Amino acid sequence: MKKIRLVLIEDNRLLREGINSILKKEPDINVVEAYGDTELVLEEITGLKPDVVLLDLGLANQNSLELVKSLKDSYPEVKIIAMDLIPVQEDILRFVEAGVSGFILKDATTADFTKTIRSVACGEKILPPMLTGSLFSQIMDYGIKEMGPVKLIKSVRMTKREREIVELIAEGLANKEIAYKLNISIYTVKSHVHNILEKMALNTRVQIAIHARTSESPGI
Repeated sequence: MKKIRLVLIEDNRLLREGINSILKKEPDINVVEAYGDTELVLEEITGLKPDVVLLDLGLANQNSLELVKSLKDSYPEVKIIAMDLIPVQEDILRFVEAGVSGFILKDATTADFTKTIRSVACGEKILPPMLTGSLFSQIMDYGIKEMGPVKLIKSVRMTKREREIVELIAEGLANKEIAYKLNISIYTVKSHVHNILEKMALNTRVQIAIHARTSESPGI
């Protein structure tokens, strides 16, 4: 049996040791290293040769997103799974665009954890059940990279401010950065994002399909 070589990156010691202990009991998963920070990951990963990297999405005082980008640039064949308690959809989109293949909630069952690892190792894209059918999965169905943010924005009726925020999200800005750029409070940004997600989740599938067909017509 070929074992899945896995690197775990989790800065909470209790969680790290607990996840490590659980996964080491699985006959087809080999935890080759468990890190509490990202300092040595890029230096040592060549020798570790992992199939999967299991990464805490919200590492304290460290940039998980930048680590994902660096890992995928240097080791494109490595599959990455992000862990979080309740990942927000804009974070999910940014991490997927950076190269993450799957997400798992930290309160998932052992069976869900191991199933996600095995599925991602085999090349599948995995989302927590609570996120399937959401804005994220709809965007991924049609391929945001193929459509581009402009078509996506045009396909849904939004206010001028909502369109500005969607464009900034598409550029990779977080809520705090958007608030600073637009000179509004982060709570106002979150409120707008909530409204945007509701609008797109309700209408995206139909409207994108209509817009995609229209844009293929001559002269459009």
